[in-house]
Amino acid sequence: MLLLFWLCTLSVIYIYVGYPVLLRFLPKNTLDIRDELIPKPAITVLIPAFNEAKVIEATIRNKLSQNYPAHLINIIVISDESEDGTDEIVKKISAEDARVSLIRQSPRQGKTSGLNLAMQEAKGEIIIFSDANSHYDIDAINNLVNCFKDPAVGYVTGKMIYVNSDGSITGDGCSAYMKYENHMRALETEVASVVGVDGGVDAIRKELYQPMNADQLPDFVLPLKVVTQGKRVVYCEKALLNEEALSNSQSEFRMRVRVSLRAYWAMWDMKHLFNPFKYGLFSLQITSHKLLRYLAFIPLLLAFVSNGLITGAGSFYALSFIIQVAFYGAAAFVTLNDGTKNRWLGLANYFCLINIASAMACLKFLKGEKIVLWKPRVG
Repeated sequence: MLLLFWLCTLSVIYIYVGYPVLLRFLPKNTLDIRDELIPKPAITVLIPAFNEAKVIEATIRNKLSQNYPAHLINIIVISDESEDGTDEIVKKISAEDARVSLIRQSPRQGKTSGLNLAMQEAKGEIIIFSDANSHYDIDAINNLVNCFKDPAVGYVTGKMIYVNSDGSITGDGCSAYMKYENHMRALETEVASVVGVDGGVDAIRKELYQPMNADQLPDFVLPLKVVTQGKRVVYCEKALLNEEALSNSQSEFRMRVRVSLRAYWAMWDMKHLFNPFKYGLFSLQITSHKLLRYLAFIPLLLAFVSNGLITGAGSFYALSFIIQVAFYGAAAFVTLNDGTKNRWLGLANYFCLINIASAMACLKFLKGEKIVLWKPRVG
């Protein structure tokens, strides 16, 4: 049991601390920014939407007002058979501004199919992916496009900042999680390629886009497809996106289960990337950042159980078990009391939330379940 405890403990330490530290010592691969994209390229912003009448107009106007040559911007909204007036709002804007157009996907087939459909109409050299509620900083698109001055770059992801409008602890935990993820992306960019992105502030060279299956997670699969074509996926800290965190832990949990399940299938579909003889350093990155991270619930559980069985082996093991019990107890306390104002208790709760969601998603994956459709804003 002592050996099992230490193996699991060291695994958890590597996943959350060791891998980021390792990245700092690996050879660096800096961006080679040149002036080859002068004049600036035309861009197409793709905005998938399902029943987004409350936010779609503000999102479209946010993109139209970007600090980027107006005549080089065009926007395509892909309505996934919306029923709440989303289409009518987009049509109204389109009548005022020819740069905006609507594609209605019917019957409803999900975000990934919508992107595949819209790419047939996209005219830009660079394709920007935005969520229906994503609000960009005024220079976000310009900063994304600038990264493509490096000819080795094929995909760029920006910095997502979750806005916690109601002060919910879910929002605090989500924000802390994104800060950690953004730090990881910055380190991975210095080494090779970013492994995963969020999809709300991203860009790709049009010629690198490859159609995906309807059940595949575009935020994960598409960057991986770029890597298989020999191009880099990089993180641009200056391309800022503000997006509101989900309002409660139940919605956040459902969203995490959905994303984790689709990530498992993405790793299965792109399993050739785990071959270190062909993909070298990137195979280490995807194994450490994604596979081990999503499976972290296994060593976490085994470390807790094994620690409970060896508390008599010494005061260190008794103390470590007490710390684990206190940590998980704090997370349970937050759940049972429907939130807390204490940030640290909230972070413990969010850590447990994402790992339990990953465990549930793993069970669904093993049963062969897939997700194509879901309702935005409710997870």
